[in-house]
Amino acid sequence: MTTVKTTYLGDLRTENIHLQSGSKIVTDAPTDNRGKGEGFSPTDMLATALANCIMTIMGIKAMDNGIDLTGTEIEITKIMADAPRRVAEVVMEFNFPKKGYSEEEKRLIESVAGISPVPLSVHPDLKQTIKFNW
Repeated sequence: MTTVKTTYLGDLRTENIHLQSGSKIVTDAPTDNRGKGEGFSPTDMLATALANCIMTIMGIKAMDNGIDLTGTEIEITKIMADAPRRVAEVVMEFNFPKKGYSEEEKRLIESVAGISPVPLSVHPDLKQTIKFNW
């Protein structure tokens, strides 16, 4: 069953519709690759998917253990490489709200960070740097 329908809109832009929900995401090529940079680029989406997948698996672990991670923010930095042009590193800095997490809760949440589907699906040459700020 198809998950997403993508339409090329021209000018290096796509519209993507998530068929189950109807949600839409438009991508645009970045300005350093002949685009207008008016939206997420495909490589921005890759970096975002990586961090969001990690947050989701941490959220599941938190939910299963009665830990509230609501309000956690992630700063995502994508670092590109040349020849071939690719994402070389994604730096993800997780900033947790000040809720007095115990050391055991922190350990539990951090322990699942690298075992979610997206981090396990990308090429091993992609450096994934995760920082936790409690």
